[in-house]
Amino acid sequence: MARYHIETYGCTSNRGESREIERRLRDAGHHQVDGPDEADVAILNTCTVVEKTERNMLRRAEELADETADLFITGCMALAQGEEFAQADVDGQVLHWDEVPEAVTNGECPTTTPDAEPILDGVVGVLPIARGCMSDCSYCITKQATGKIDSPPIEENVAKARALIHAGAKEIRITGQDTGVYGWDEGERKLHRLLEEICEIEGDFRVRVGMANPKGVHGIREELADVFAAHEELYDFLHAPVQSGSDDVLGDMRRQHQVEEYLEVIETFDEALDYWTLSTDFIVGYPTETDHDHAQSMALLRETRPEKINVTRFSKRPGTDAAELKGLGGTIKKERSKEMSAVKRDIVADAYEEMVGETREDVLVVEQGTADSVKCRDSAYRQIIVQHASDYGLEPGDFVDLEVTAHETMYAFGKPV
Repeated sequence: MARYHIETYGCTSNRGESREIERRLRDAGHHQVDGPDEADVAILNTCTVVEKTERNMLRRAEELADETADLFITGCMALAQGEEFAQADVDGQVLHWDEVPEAVTNGECPTTTPDAEPILDGVVGVLPIARGCMSDCSYCITKQATGKIDSPPIEENVAKARALIHAGAKEIRITGQDTGVYGWDEGERKLHRLLEEICEIEGDFRVRVGMANPKGVHGIREELADVFAAHEELYDFLHAPVQSGSDDVLGDMRRQHQVEEYLEVIETFDEALDYWTLSTDFIVGYPTETDHDHAQSMALLRETRPEKINVTRFSKRPGTDAAELKGLGGTIKKERSKEMSAVKRDIVADAYEEMVGETREDVLVVEQGTADSVKCRDSAYRQIIVQHASDYGLEPGDFVDLEVTAHETMYAFGKPV
């Protein structure tokens, strides 16, 4: 688990978002430390009220980038002027606040507590479907806390999903250390069966499937893609963290998949779905990663062009096998991270630019944004911001048709049609 330092600037809204980030990080087993010099990860929640504040935010971002292995930038300036950080050559990732907890992982699985229960947060219902995983990754400390996969029956998870929907959930987020191996402890991977039964619950709602490692998905890729294609309740979104484009590094990491299996998963979903979002993760600077290995990761990123990408620099976790390896220098990791993050920004920006001028139907309003805006998700879980939402009477839980009018690097803007 990661040690994190968080700094918050600006209004009460920003402070509330930071508290929620801290809660989610704490629940995932991460630990807050007193300063950036003790942290693996720094989080900067920014303000942009005046020009002087903007300069202060850029300066502080540069300082934190130099003091920690990874920097995540969120808040008002990140959302409104995210390109300023790239133009200032700040070595950090610009994210929406609710994406920060997922990004603070060092490539590790998300962690849930042993007694994790469904949570309703606004119109979003969070449903942990299992605990543990079937992996033994050399860099991951999470497995020491969670153990092997423990899958409750399908009927139990469906009942929890139904209760969330009856309580007002419009979006169900399926979570777990590795959702793709749900049921493996009982001799059968059955994520596709669970999703099919959840989608048959009466009501208007959407379902987002959380992280599923490529190996787990690969064995049921055709069944899973068919379920996605058949049910509009499912966001056409798959988070399959590849971590490296080098089979040699994947072997050293003890990842269970090879690059070819990851590509076969993508090919299967491409054949089944016309419009979908691929999300993946890369770890840069693993101790055995050579220049050639990094080049293979860059080539894979450019070939597959995932629309959502988490780039994390390797850092040692106590008690893991990878912690015993001689690490690469911080300069090498920063250079590789910067190169990959630059390509990432281009890929994601291109994906959102292609949406401009198109109409997205039955887009779900998920939550309030900053000022008078709302955050919405289309059928592929792409984020669309509607400004002046009160003029249109939009509230979380509504479904609306939107024309995409513009975009920023990580999201689009739209207006009702």
